[in-house]
Amino acid sequence: MSDKPDETLLEFPCRFPIKMMGCVGDKFRQVAISLVEAHTGRLPDDAISEAQSSKGNFLSITVTIDAQSQQQLDDIYLSLTDHEDILVAL
Repeated sequence: MSDKPDETLLEFPCRFPIKMMGCVGDKFRQVAISLVEAHTGRLPDDAISEAQSSKGNFLSITVTIDAQSQQQLDDIYLSLTDHEDILVAL
């Protein structure tokens, strides 16, 4: 493997899951999906899944996107981690 910064282990385009966690509430769900859609366009309903924590305080949302490039993924993660409603982005 060379030291080129643009190398990635992924081959694009590819299906890529992005998981976000935040506090339960309509605002978190809307914000999380909107942040991703700003980089991907509208996501189909079947690309979005969610689960509540065992005590019901937190919500995890997973969106599976058709990633076009490493730069797109980097931009999505920067948007997510910069937003106060997103507690964790994986």
